[in-house]
Amino acid sequence: MYWDAMGDNNVSCNLCPIQCVLQEGKTGICRTRQNSKGKLVTFAYANPCAVAVDPIEKKPIFHLQPGTKSYSLAVAGCMLRCLNCQNYTISQQMPKDTATIYLPPDKVVELAKREGCTSISYTYSEPIVWYEYVFDTARLAKAAGIKNILVTDGYINEPPLKELAPFIDAANINLKSFKNEIYLKLNSAKLQPVMDTIQNALKFGIWVEVTNLIVPTWTDDFDMIQKMCAWHKENLGAEVPLHFLRFFPLYKLEHLYPTPTEALVRAQKIAHGEGIKYVYVGNVAEIDSNTYCPNCEKPVVVRDGYTIKKISIKDGKCENCSTVIKGIWT
Repeated sequence: MYWDAMGDNNVSCNLCPIQCVLQEGKTGICRTRQNSKGKLVTFAYANPCAVAVDPIEKKPIFHLQPGTKSYSLAVAGCMLRCLNCQNYTISQQMPKDTATIYLPPDKVVELAKREGCTSISYTYSEPIVWYEYVFDTARLAKAAGIKNILVTDGYINEPPLKELAPFIDAANINLKSFKNEIYLKLNSAKLQPVMDTIQNALKFGIWVEVTNLIVPTWTDDFDMIQKMCAWHKENLGAEVPLHFLRFFPLYKLEHLYPTPTEALVRAQKIAHGEGIKYVYVGNVAEIDSNTYCPNCEKPVVVRDGYTIKKISIKDGKCENCSTVIKGIWT
């Protein structure tokens, strides 16, 4: 899906903003899509290298069916080259270079049901580069009453996102920094397309939660974080959740140190100060990850790690003061 013939057997891939132009036999930067005799084909379809049953909070998605299980799968490949990628052993590989199983869309839905999962998460690597597999699986899952979750870097053009959106219930989109020069160096990407995707996802009716990984010496600029939070409030709204996650040394940034807890707390205070109602800190056990009513400030979802201890939301409202708590709770 989403390519054009260019003449001389070349093709243009129109799935993501990179817009690879491929000669015969060449593979795109994502490592999953190849020009085969003047046609764009995918190596990613129904070839996952990772399958698991996760708590939905692990995605992280906090405002969709807390405490439920999500059937999670990944296919190798990604269009980005993040220096800090935690799943580089699959994201930076071709599908054929990983241990895959054949798992067609109907089987994914069947297994999700069997495992008691109320959602399917396309996660771990970058699901946009296995778009056709996501598309067909999500369509079948939707028809079966199972919700669909994208965990993504948001590097997708508007037309394919618009076509996929009716089948996607929620997305966690990773806004990796708020400076283009950092995006280029840290992630081999550009900022604006990700900002566009977040806004488009909301426009197309997807429940969105935003993640920002605070990487020491790279994205721990608090002036930048404040600008990001101000943009979030103005363009996404106060009720789109924001997750600040702790970085741990990995891949090409093994020489760095974990994000100090005080940096995450400071970022959370900045976000609250800009008017964002739901701000979470992840990967730090000592900081609670509860959801609080923005009006009465009582906890409406009490979490202990990935375990839900209590939910005080009825008909989408705080049980204490009847304030609407945005999300998908049933």
